[in-house]
Amino acid sequence: MKRDFLTLRDWSAEDLKEMIQTAIRLKAENRNNVRHHHLEGKKLAMIFEKPSTRTRVSFETGMYELGGYPLYLSSNDIQLGRGETIKDTARTLSRYVDGIMIRTKGHEIIEELAEYASVPVINGLTDDFHPCQVMADLQTIYEYKHSYDVKVAFIGDGNNMAQSWLYGAAKFGIDISVASPEGYECKKHVYDEARKTAETTGAKIELVRDPYDAVKGADFIYTDVWASMGQEAEKEARKKIFKDYQVNAALMAATGKETLFMHCLPAYRGLEVTEDVLEGKSSIIWDEAENRLHAQKAVMLKVMGDK
Repeated sequence: MKRDFLTLRDWSAEDLKEMIQTAIRLKAENRNNVRHHHLEGKKLAMIFEKPSTRTRVSFETGMYELGGYPLYLSSNDIQLGRGETIKDTARTLSRYVDGIMIRTKGHEIIEELAEYASVPVINGLTDDFHPCQVMADLQTIYEYKHSYDVKVAFIGDGNNMAQSWLYGAAKFGIDISVASPEGYECKKHVYDEARKTAETTGAKIELVRDPYDAVKGADFIYTDVWASMGQEAEKEARKKIFKDYQVNAALMAATGKETLFMHCLPAYRGLEVTEDVLEGKSSIIWDEAENRLHAQKAVMLKVMGDK
């Protein structure tokens, strides 16, 4: 039976932690020039309705290092961009490839793609969720703390990153506090589902208004852009709405402890984060960015590899 990777909600904590450990092993082997072509002969269709740096390069490089073959498909390259239905695209591609990764808009698109595809579908990003990024984040946290017994403060828009983090924190037993302006909170059903999962793992999941409340005792402060792709028309308005949600030296100091800074990138210096924080000694964003490669290799192995 095929397994899709659409959200972290769909996977057990045990499976997710196993993937993180696989990613850590693959990273160590990579640095020692050890290659295991576990996906030799396998083909991954990569559909991009939204552009990307890290997602494209990490999946393409990852497939190459695992011995597989990645096929880059922009919406202009395939009939999906000209009106072909999602279900027809899913059934056609399934006859050619062993997996599909898609970076798209509405989450309902990837759900329909997964429903009709007979090969595994991986979420490279939707408007609601970005699980591959959170897998890289979780790997980074474990590498620094050797534990998931930490607190994360997410500052800013309750977007696909914040919502993926709610699921990730709940699954891994991580305390998380998300601070967002009124009207920009995470969706209620995502929060409720995360809270329900957290009851079994002991995680503390909370949505707050004041970023200074959110960061108290935080081991990691995380942020994302104020205006995501597709929200360019709102950029100026969002600057005013989110001006009190900037991660700066004062907010970092307000944790009351030594705290590390994370960002999924790209970052807009002087907006959601100041230059001194982004380039400072507490910033671990480049380790986090590198781990997209290793975490995604682990995900591909889990859903596309031979048992």
